[in-house]
Amino acid sequence: QVQLVESGGGLVQPGGSLRLSCKASRNIYMSVMGWYRQAPGEQRELVASVTGDGTTTYIDSVKCRFTISRDNDQNTGDLQMNNLKQEDTAVYYCYATWRAGTLWGQGTQVTVSS
Repeated sequence: QVQLVESGGGLVQPGGSLRLSCKASRNIYMSVMGWYRQAPGEQRELVASVTGDGTTTYIDSVKCRFTISRDNDQNTGDLQMNNLKQEDTAVYYCYATWRAGTLWGQGTQVTVSS
């Protein structure tokens, strides 16, 4: 069984930075990797994604602040988050699509607060 394991997250002050990482437990090809987030009382939203050839997409609210990347050889994906704002507070979920469907990480809390 393949799993996605997330790391990173935590508490940071506004303007600070955090890096989230996501790693597949086996060597598989993931056509798309990305991150969703869900704030309390809100719907889950897609934050950023990256395809196997490196094409990236971002929601408008994180453009120029967040950078998504992946390493196909290591089966990992990262989300570098800079200039964090209170509205970025949420549980962040890594996901990946592969031949057998969609995988999800366990979720990691990001809290931006002074």
